[in-house]
Amino acid sequence: MAGVRGTSTASPDLCPALLYEDAKAAVDQLTGAFGFVTGALYEAEDGTVLHAELVRGNGMVMVGSKGRGGVFDEAMAGCGPAAVYVVVEDTDAHFERAQEHGVEILCPPADKEYGSRDYMARDVGGNVWTFGTYAPEGPEVTA
Repeated sequence: MAGVRGTSTASPDLCPALLYEDAKAAVDQLTGAFGFVTGALYEAEDGTVLHAELVRGNGMVMVGSKGRGGVFDEAMAGCGPAAVYVVVEDTDAHFERAQEHGVEILCPPADKEYGSRDYMARDVGGNVWTFGTYAPEGPEVTA
């Protein structure tokens, strides 16, 4: 198993995990079109993506290949696409980048009644991604 490890300053507490028929194409799309950075990439000798960690800001999504077997793969069998929201500073610039990479756009950038500017796209695995300026505040944490 080959691995490439990136650097990170903080570990997120929540990491969506998505499985793809072609995880290599998904990693390429998520990094190229959506601006994620590869934090880690582990591949089998045949190039199958065993596990990837793609970072954006202080968040991360974990990506893997379908059909490898194991408890997680079996638990995810038959699951449909997921939806993920990602905060971006400039929705229109992000949208342009996605369009340049041929991403399927479901909804172009639009101003929302709650003050955000969002657009929606579908990735190579059928997952729906919304990118926008709305940044929810986390819960108040007490020590």
